Amino acid sequence: MRRIALVYFDAGGGHRNAAMALEQVLQQSNLRWEVHLVNLQEILDELDIVRRLTGLRIQDAYNRMLQNGWTLGSPQLLRVLQGIIRLYHGKTVRLLERYWQGLRPDLAVSLVPHFNRALCESLRKACPGRPFVTVLTDFADYPPHFWIERQEQFLICGSQRAVEQARELGHADERIFQTSGMILNPRFYNYSPLDRGAERSRLGLEAARTTGLVLFGGQGARKKMLEIDRRLSESGPQIRLILICGKNERLPGELRAQARGIPRLIEGFTTNVPYYMQLADFFIGKPGPGSIAEALAMGLPVIVERNAWTLPQERYNASWVREKQVGLVVSNFNTVADAVAQLLEKETFAQFRCNARKMRNRALFEIPDVLSRILQESNRGDGALPQGLSRDL
Repeated sequence: MRRIALVYFDAGGGHRNAAMALEQVLQQSNLRWEVHLVNLQEILDELDIVRRLTGLRIQDAYNRMLQNGWTLGSPQLLRVLQGIIRLYHGKTVRLLERYWQGLRPDLAVSLVPHFNRALCESLRKACPGRPFVTVLTDFADYPPHFWIERQEQFLICGSQRAVEQARELGHADERIFQTSGMILNPRFYNYSPLDRGAERSRLGLEAARTTGLVLFGGQGARKKMLEIDRRLSESGPQIRLILICGKNERLPGELRAQARGIPRLIEGFTTNVPYYMQLADFFIGKPGPGSIAEALAMGLPVIVERNAWTLPQERYNASWVREKQVGLVVSNFNTVADAVAQLLEKETFAQFRCNARKMRNRALFEIPDVLSRILQESNRGDGALPQGLSRDL
């Protein structure tokens, strides 16, 4: 039985979600692989300088930053973080090498940025000849040293832009695979259809009213969601809102405390996002790869924001939304009411919704086939691709 390691951490939640979704589909396949989820934070805890200074793990500090919208200056902060990672590179490699020596994986798959140089180098030292794969969980890289490194490995990319970036860094085409999108939870493929009008009425949203879903990832974004709720409530009674607050425990109570002129459904953290997206007509949120991919999988046009507060690795996602014509990008959610009015113009909304529904994201089911073929290649030992191996899935 082959042993597969899926490396993740909890910064933001998307990396863990992707790893768990991939673990689930691998376990349900006929590949008979032994899948191990590897929490990188736990392995590297003793090197966490943020924890030493503040008592918070670096991933917890990052999540608190997202919850409170403390993201201005994040490009500069990111480069500081990368400098610290380079400073501790040798120690990181030694810790990881010790871990790989114990696990002895046949294949290691990274679903995290920043650490792919150390992950690859340590695996090569501990388990020579075992393949290393990076699965980008962003639409594109944010170079240098974010996702794609100059090293011998395989890359799985969810967009043509990421493929081009890999080529620019010298990676050969036979080591780059393009999937049809981002990894989604299996729930986005296995949900049960519902009577949307009846469900809306049951929840007090009115069956025939246009409904928007507001979601800022698993951590929420307190200030932005309060602002969007206020501005759309003041713009008139023509829409209804579903607001999902994630793990931000204060936010649901703060939203419910506000007297608003439109019906709203306010939820905290939920794993049943497909259900709420079935009730909605469009999506408002941050330009996170997971949120955008989920909304489009459910046929929802999107409204996202891009400005100086937007995380640098998510800025290309807004460009991708424009390129694919699946929604609107605003410079500030202060104008969200105008953006909603523009989105809901009959011809605009019909075109965006049509484009969203044309998306056929099967990445979750394509990646196991890629990994299986990479293992076949590693067994051959001659660096040649198995006959008939396609780069684009």
